[in-house]
Amino acid sequence: MGLRSQLAITAGKTAQWVLRTFFKGGSSYPGQLALKLDPKILDTLAKDYHVVVVTGTNGKTLTTALTVNILKQEFDHVLTNPTGANMVQGIVSTFLQAKNTKGQKKFAVLEIDEASLSKVTEYIKPELFLFTNIFRDQMDRYGEIYTTYRMIVEGAAKSPNAPILCNGDSPIFNSLETVNPREYYGFDHLPDKEQEAHYNTDGLLCPRCQHILQYKMITYANLGKYYCPNCGFHRPELQYKLTEMRAMDNTSSEFVIDGNDYKIEVGGMYNVYNALAATAVAEHYNVSPEKIKQGLGYDEKVFGRQEEFEINGKKCTLVLVKNPVGLNQVIDMIGLAPYPFSLVSLLNANYADGIDVSWIWDGNHEAFAEMTIPAVIAGGDRHVDMALRLKVAGIPEERLTEKESLPDVIEGIKQLPTEHVYILATYTAVLQLRKELAQKGYIDGGMDRG
Repeated sequence: MGLRSQLAITAGKTAQWVLRTFFKGGSSYPGQLALKLDPKILDTLAKDYHVVVVTGTNGKTLTTALTVNILKQEFDHVLTNPTGANMVQGIVSTFLQAKNTKGQKKFAVLEIDEASLSKVTEYIKPELFLFTNIFRDQMDRYGEIYTTYRMIVEGAAKSPNAPILCNGDSPIFNSLETVNPREYYGFDHLPDKEQEAHYNTDGLLCPRCQHILQYKMITYANLGKYYCPNCGFHRPELQYKLTEMRAMDNTSSEFVIDGNDYKIEVGGMYNVYNALAATAVAEHYNVSPEKIKQGLGYDEKVFGRQEEFEINGKKCTLVLVKNPVGLNQVIDMIGLAPYPFSLVSLLNANYADGIDVSWIWDGNHEAFAEMTIPAVIAGGDRHVDMALRLKVAGIPEERLTEKESLPDVIEGIKQLPTEHVYILATYTAVLQLRKELAQKGYIDGGMDRG
């Protein structure tokens, strides 16, 4: 290791210590500092690790957490970026905080932002990539779905011998040839039934001939057992299969993957995909079903992913939403709740959220009107837009309240008529709400996400 790298590492670690000791946070700044001193520091920090990269539109954070939990059952040293700092400086900060464990097999499971992948793989050479899905998201940052896919394919190509584990139910992952070898995971749990996806869904044209795709099974959005009746394009063979859904409600799911029974302590079909993806990684590394089961059963809610806390006796569940497909899956999950609940919807439009909020009109908010929710609060920087969307969806005005500030939202939650409350929030709204809740003592710390 050269003098420049040593200086960068020392400065970064010192910055981490200062920030944690005196400011209780700061996940990305130490990485920024180290990169300024040595732009190639990531190559030095990661050289002794087996690196697994998780990327895609939805599901990165929970899939990463589940993968880490499973691998920890088998391997002693598994590093990850749990604060969600998934851009280059955050990845550097993650490696800076690692303990020195020479001579032992070390893993790094890294959630990486789609637009950052190509920058990170300039220095890190992963041995495995995991692609979750590609949906329309933050159009101002990523563009259309095929633009996003090209971004991550180009990022993976810088480590051409590393296999890509792809969601085989997504047509986009079969749309381009890659220099990397590919394996596929997906659902194979229902008998064939001819059908078409909903008209308001992206990625429904055959990438070869532009004919509308048909399906023999659909899980949600454009995911499923697709084929083109015009040119024969079809879903590839799956190496990792979910073959049975045993049970699913708003808080848990039970299913069978490759002949083994598993359970996760979060609800929703989209989270079953996350568990399937994590299981595919584990099987790739020959982790036993027993250890996979232990890892999937780890019941610690991840930032904004059905996090639970109480506000003056109100049992709140906080869920991150950021695009139409993810929102619709959350709405479906909420609809499984066996008890009455109130709803809080927080909409921000900062850079990390995507500054274009038109996506809320593509989400199925109309389903909320069918659930007879007794009280709804619209909040966040764009509370006016959120309130209008909910009114148009059919929420009666007498049930809908607008709250401009987060302290007012929290006070409003205390007055809601139900014991259970679902809080849907965009990324920076989650950050701001959690910070406010921590300051008021409703949750412990956890305010910093990079």
